[in-house]
Amino acid sequence: MGSKQVDPYFPDHGDPRFRVHRYELTLDYRPGPNRLAGAARIGALAGPEALREFALDLAEFRIGRVLVDGKAAHYTHRGGKLRIRPAKTLAAGAAFTVEVHYSGNPKPVRSPWGGLGWEELTDGALVASQPVGAPSWYPCNDRPADKASYLVSLTAPSPYTVVTGGRLLTRTTRASSTTWVYEQAAPTSSYLVGIAVGSLERVLLVAPEPGAVPQSGYVPPVLVPQFTGDFGRQPQMMRFFEELFGPYPFDEYRVVVVDEELDVPVEAQGMAVFGTNHVDGVRGSERLVAHELAHQWFGNSVTVADWRHIWLNEGFAKYAEWLWAEHAGGRSAQEHAATAHRMLAGLPQDLRLADPGRKSMFDDRLYERGGLAVHALRVALGETAFRRMLRDWATGRRGGVVTTADFMAHAQRYAAAEAGGALVELFDAWLFDGPLPALPVLPAGRSGGAESAGGGGGESRGGGFWRGVVRRA
Repeated sequence: MGSKQVDPYFPDHGDPRFRVHRYELTLDYRPGPNRLAGAARIGALAGPEALREFALDLAEFRIGRVLVDGKAAHYTHRGGKLRIRPAKTLAAGAAFTVEVHYSGNPKPVRSPWGGLGWEELTDGALVASQPVGAPSWYPCNDRPADKASYLVSLTAPSPYTVVTGGRLLTRTTRASSTTWVYEQAAPTSSYLVGIAVGSLERVLLVAPEPGAVPQSGYVPPVLVPQFTGDFGRQPQMMRFFEELFGPYPFDEYRVVVVDEELDVPVEAQGMAVFGTNHVDGVRGSERLVAHELAHQWFGNSVTVADWRHIWLNEGFAKYAEWLWAEHAGGRSAQEHAATAHRMLAGLPQDLRLADPGRKSMFDDRLYERGGLAVHALRVALGETAFRRMLRDWATGRRGGVVTTADFMAHAQRYAAAEAGGALVELFDAWLFDGPLPALPVLPAGRSGGAESAGGGGGESRGGGFWRGVVRRA
């Protein structure tokens, strides 16, 4: 059922008194005037106490009507909170349905990192919600632990392509508009529902065949030749990650390149969004391709209970970059670890990885130290136990929510009896203490080197991205 507590980093987001199990969103978007009209039907369950009222997170839209179980409900809408009082108190544990009809001009919501959520582009739109941007475009219980299934129907002018995660059920054209209907059956956090609307061409990365994960790109037509080169190794990457982490956790994987520059790619469940600057024809951003793909296991399928534990998303995605480079004949994970360690050694030693604080949750140091913590665990456990631990974590927690304590207890089960105490010390040093521990070193012969296969560029949220998703060219 997930965490029953508010997120300590964002106590004003979400309502732990109930949980959502299903969102059905019916949307109509007009890019010219940037006009969104929506109807959200939300299936939910009350918690262990009766609900006289509850709240959804929703930005500054005009509310048409609000219904609970088909009956008009009293509501107030201020400060990003839609507070709803049903006509009849909801019993403890009761299933109920909320309908919200709304319209307006969507825009990013303010945050310490700039605007988050719905971003109007020069030609289309993009949703990038991590961590609290989802209310910019639909009413939700906006906390990562409250995962639900989604049905998203979005109507847009027919020249535009609409992409989100999940399975495309139907695409229906009437007059000058096309309605795209997607189903995301897997449990999904509100911030991980991505949307891209643009003039895009579909590119198949994997031919349909039994057992292969469907992978496709949606790209500005002029960039298709470069895209096929830059993302050409993604199918091998998918197979490698499935060997390491277990089966891909969703129906398919889509990559979108929007016709804008982005400071960093944007992750969502079952998809990732890149900018034109990530497509250069020489695989210059391949490690970011690996990072976003790895998030499908670490962050999207296995999701943090609250944002204190974000290193479980970013540390594993960072280490996946290093593992892919090593596998593809580039620099070894040990070489990447040494580079990260040198960089961290010259920076302040005051970040606690397991609870970095809201101001530091997207700090460069969290990504690099997170990758190093995973590398230290690999050194401590040994190759066989580490790989078994990694795969069992991703598969055993599939679709669930987790904490750092959950991961520590999981990893302990793979340590040799005599190493149990050393693992406690390892976690204390890497996760809870500030000073940087010594560089963990793999035994000789366990990783090789060569030139980097992955190219440059970072994915940290510490830069310009969080002052606004789009960097205009």
